[in-house]
Amino acid sequence: MKNAAQTRILAIILAVVTLGACVLAGVNFSAESNYNVPTDGIWWLETNGGLCAQQVPVDSPGQRAGVRAGDVLITVDERPTLALAPFIHQLFRDGTYGRATYLIARPAKRCQLQPSSTKFDIQVILEPTDRSINYGLRIIGVVYLLIGLYVLFRRWTAPKSTHFYVFCLVSFVLYAFKFTTELDTFDWIIYWSNVVATFLQPALFLHFAFTFSDTAPDPAHRTRRGILSTFLYLPGLYLLGLQIVSIVHWSATEVLKHRLDKIALAYMALYYVVAAALFFIRARSSENPLERQQLKWLTRGTLVAVIPFTLLYVLPFLLDYAVPAPVANFVRLALIILPLTFSWAIVRYRLMDVDLIFKRGVTYTLATAALVGLYFGVVAVSAEMVHTRLPSLRVWGLLAAIVATGLIFDPLKRTIQARVDRVFDQKRFDYRETLIDFGRSLNSQTDLRALVDSVVERLPQTLLVTRVAVFLASEPDADNRPAPKPTFELAASHGLTNLQAQDLRALDIRFLDFDALDANSHLFLENPQQVLRLPEAQRETARRLDLNYYLPCRVANRVGGGTRTVAIIGLGRTGDGDFLSSEDMEVLESLAGYIGIAIQNAQLYKSLESKINEFERLKDFNQNIVESINIGIFAVDLEDKIESWNAQMEVLFARPRSEAIRRHLSEILPSDFLARFNAIRGDGTAHGTHTLYKFRLALPTGETRTANIAIAPLLTRNLDVVGRIILVDDITDRIQLETQLTQSEKLSSIGLLAAGVAHEVNTPLAVISSYTQMLSKQLRDDVRIAPVLEKITQQTFRASEIVNGLLNFSRTSGAEFVSIDLNQLLRDSAILLEHQFKTARIRLDQELAPDLARIQGNQGKLQQVILNLMLNAKDAMQGTSTGLITIATRNEHDQVILEIRDTGSGIEREHLHRIFDPFFTTKTNPQPGQHKGTGLGLAVSYGILQEHGGKITVDSEPGQGTTFRLEIPATESPNKTPVYATSQTRA
Repeated sequence: MKNAAQTRILAIILAVVTLGACVLAGVNFSAESNYNVPTDGIWWLETNGGLCAQQVPVDSPGQRAGVRAGDVLITVDERPTLALAPFIHQLFRDGTYGRATYLIARPAKRCQLQPSSTKFDIQVILEPTDRSINYGLRIIGVVYLLIGLYVLFRRWTAPKSTHFYVFCLVSFVLYAFKFTTELDTFDWIIYWSNVVATFLQPALFLHFAFTFSDTAPDPAHRTRRGILSTFLYLPGLYLLGLQIVSIVHWSATEVLKHRLDKIALAYMALYYVVAAALFFIRARSSENPLERQQLKWLTRGTLVAVIPFTLLYVLPFLLDYAVPAPVANFVRLALIILPLTFSWAIVRYRLMDVDLIFKRGVTYTLATAALVGLYFGVVAVSAEMVHTRLPSLRVWGLLAAIVATGLIFDPLKRTIQARVDRVFDQKRFDYRETLIDFGRSLNSQTDLRALVDSVVERLPQTLLVTRVAVFLASEPDADNRPAPKPTFELAASHGLTNLQAQDLRALDIRFLDFDALDANSHLFLENPQQVLRLPEAQRETARRLDLNYYLPCRVANRVGGGTRTVAIIGLGRTGDGDFLSSEDMEVLESLAGYIGIAIQNAQLYKSLESKINEFERLKDFNQNIVESINIGIFAVDLEDKIESWNAQMEVLFARPRSEAIRRHLSEILPSDFLARFNAIRGDGTAHGTHTLYKFRLALPTGETRTANIAIAPLLTRNLDVVGRIILVDDITDRIQLETQLTQSEKLSSIGLLAAGVAHEVNTPLAVISSYTQMLSKQLRDDVRIAPVLEKITQQTFRASEIVNGLLNFSRTSGAEFVSIDLNQLLRDSAILLEHQFKTARIRLDQELAPDLARIQGNQGKLQQVILNLMLNAKDAMQGTSTGLITIATRNEHDQVILEIRDTGSGIEREHLHRIFDPFFTTKTNPQPGQHKGTGLGLAVSYGILQEHGGKITVDSEPGQGTTFRLEIPATESPNKTPVYATSQTRA
């Protein structure tokens, strides 16, 4: 209760004093604005016989009138001026812009009046005293007061906040209170308030420096420090008493006042320099990194403000050297840096704002100084132009000049800010620019691993930190939706040498919850080793990581709006043990946004790449299915342009995919198919499937194939028709197989019938033949009966031949199979028919493959087939002047191919499908020397080929010849027999 009451009383006192000071400052400003003090601009000092002109500024009224330094003023308007007081009274009598008559003596030696000195009168036009510097000083005072109020209201309970506010309030009085020399009661209050502030402000500042960051727990130590702090105010009290005595009791002369002003300035500069030294010593000896970095910037701020003030203003004043007004104004304005740099030391609101405030304080000071000079210059030029050349504008012209000058402040401030950054922190400034450029270039990185590696590599190089870590949130689910409460895992790090692989699994970083409603833009841990507010597991994690900063990388949440954290960046201190500045944190927060977007892009790219790979896999899988199907498949769009064309279509139409895609259907498919296709498309059943059964399809190669063609609409998920898909099932080989199967079944049935008939007919036929031969022997001389019996005997032989043929036809199994060299079998068979070919004037060509594979079969039956086909070929060429039979063999895949070609009359197309039927023959009218066939030779050959697992096909054109093609499975490696490429047999 007692402390609360004291706090309220202190607050009331400070409020009353602050309000009173503000009121007095306002009234003082108004009084000074309405009260002009006449002056000749000369610095007069009392000497024997008059006042000596110590300094005569250039372009002052006295200098323009002809007064020189060292002249002695004897009278003004015939009134003696042996002291400053009567001189000043006379100036007030003449008033501003009045004419004062000076009696000047110009001695041979400076300020030493002699009877022989030259004396003369001059007219001096008095001008108002230039008090423009007071405007700048009042601005400094207002800045002090505003910073003090901000510190007080922002952190009332912070250590030394009240002390700092009192310092700022006294500084406000020091710079804002300016007595007008009117010397009334109010003016004396202003004067003595300024005097008190002059001696109190440096003591408060040194006290602040002396006790800054004094956290010693020992009460005795604090007591001793408090006693020592009290002694800091004694010199100021002594000088204040001296000032009072000199003014009140001694009726101080101007010389005494000047000396007291020197003492006051020396006292102020000394206290400032000692404070800077204290800051420097404490910064070098402090073991706390945060405190050390604060003190480092406080030292810089104090030196930047104090050194110009001491060297360029105090020392020249102590040596009685007149400081040029612009220089004096500038060094006074530089004192504004002091409150700017000290404010953060009390607030500790944002980490390391002290360096930012310091540098911005320098910036604003320089900008303000430049602007003040530019402002008055522009206003002066504008006023001259308004009054002399554009009198009609007057006030509006001045206002325009003031506004134009104000508009250039911000670009001027930014220019100076960039220069100050480069002067004070050139290396890190360049690094930050590099960091920003790096952040902008992150979006081009699509590999997540390379991205996080580049982050942990670039940040230590740029910010000079020793420890960096990147924690990535858990991956989104299959639908790319983030987890309700994502977990973070360490993805990459730099400098975390104290972490082992097993430690990574034990990290508990749940304290990094940046998705909470009250989460800050970053988390700062001044001492990660002792974060007492965290649970034990999380405190241990903070200790192991030893990171001072954690920044979230946030991105927009596509589900539900807001933002979500995709990564967290952790950083430690710099290599010198310093903390990062708030300017660094602002850059990092901006960079975190870039990194978050880059990570999200990388994750999306990875997800997209995964989906693309999955899509490509499915596409390849579906394409493989389409390509593997032994059916031609192609699709057309609504304009009948081909969109897809599988491998089977390439084989079927002998046209590669590249030549078919995007071509119109009419350019690829035959006209008869297009007619049927257009008819189907125009029947109004767009969603139906149509099938063309056993459609004869003419191919570009001239071949005609039989196919079942299915035409179906190509639909989207919304059942919209976007084209048509056509399936072409080539059933030509299937039909041939079906025909062969039918033929085989037919031959099998006929074989069973033939076997029964042969057995039943053969016995009576043998009896008839025996009796007929017996009768022929007995009736050999009977001219009438003997020929008849001869014919009966021939017909019985003929019937016996037919019966034997039927028996051979029915015997399709039971023979032994051996390995056969088909080329040798063909040569042996050709030798057997060589005489017949010569007689019939037929040439035989043999095109036998030298590496022909061996086959497994019955040599006698295969020779029967070969002889039968060769004799048929000879019979087909009977009656021609010349004929050619070509026998060719070759290997084809795992088959041995035998072709027997002739140049005979050929077979009519309508007979081709019947030539393997039993008893079907085309030799109805045999030529001379040609026997009439029984129709069983090809049927028997067909059965023998079936028995050997092969097949026989025929191709014939009437008048051009016939080709029989035999396919027999190969069983062994090719023969290595001598080459007999071609052998000919001629008549």
